Amino acid sequence: MKTIVAAMAAAAAWALSVPALAQAPAKWDLPSGYGVNTFQVQNLQWFADEVKKASGGRLQITLHPGASLFKANEIKRAVQTGQTQIGEFILSGAANENALFGVDSIPFLATTYADAKRLDAASKAALDKLLAAQGMKLLYTVPWPGQSLYSKKPVAALADLKGTKMRAYNPATTRIAELAGAQPVTIQLAELPQALATGTVDNFLTSSASGVDSKLYEQVKYFYDVNAWLPRNAVVVNTKAFDALDKPLQESVLQVAAAAGERGWRISAEKDGEYLAELGRRGMVVDRGNDRLKRELRIVGERMSHEWLKQAGDDGRAVLDAYRSK
Repeated sequence: MKTIVAAMAAAAAWALSVPALAQAPAKWDLPSGYGVNTFQVQNLQWFADEVKKASGGRLQITLHPGASLFKANEIKRAVQTGQTQIGEFILSGAANENALFGVDSIPFLATTYADAKRLDAASKAALDKLLAAQGMKLLYTVPWPGQSLYSKKPVAALADLKGTKMRAYNPATTRIAELAGAQPVTIQLAELPQALATGTVDNFLTSSASGVDSKLYEQVKYFYDVNAWLPRNAVVVNTKAFDALDKPLQESVLQVAAAAGERGWRISAEKDGEYLAELGRRGMVVDRGNDRLKRELRIVGERMSHEWLKQAGDDGRAVLDAYRSK
């Protein structure tokens, strides 16, 4: 009898524990290579906060900015291999894996937010398929403002970049440096101020946002608003981690992700003008004319577009055809 009573008590205790176990929140880590002061990371925090609200606390996402959990160029692989459940990375940084990741860094293909949005839509199906094959699901993308040229010294033409050290962060910027006769130096954004201070880099292409957020104006005087392309950051989730959620929770994540994407695109466009004005206030020479430099970069862009198509093949051509037909 004592044995039966003990067994019944144990069973009752187990039964009482089941709801508590079922209600235990899922916890995800979200690494980013960018600082807490960037609009991209602030949008990630908004996403994490809204997911917690929408899920009633059943899914809690902890943000790890500033490459504090993984370096920027390690994040995609970390999500892919399940080292972290979710992460943010710049798509074009993975273009060496597959050229499709770099479609938004073809110089002068899409130079406005409207065109970048059309390119985003045209490339989504191919990107979804590519990421799915790697065990990931795309949640949303957010673009940086247009990539423009920062330089320690005046630049009137591409020839002025010859022999200089040019920061590269993806295959496209590496190729631009090579075609300009500069030496490409791979530097992540978080490391760029130090690289400038030590003379490792003379010039680089990046957004107005990065110039303000990383205080690049303290070491670089000239800004040329060539607006060559609008690179997108992608937020991706490990497929197994996503599939482990129940359907209502999955739907909550997708709904908040869609809202975070729309919010990020809007904020990026709104802030671009603010950032440009701030660079001027901080003492930078902001050149928005320089037709010769833009014209020479467009020629470089045409060459790189042909090179990209050779690498991307039929899938890449289908993306460009879809973009140009919209």
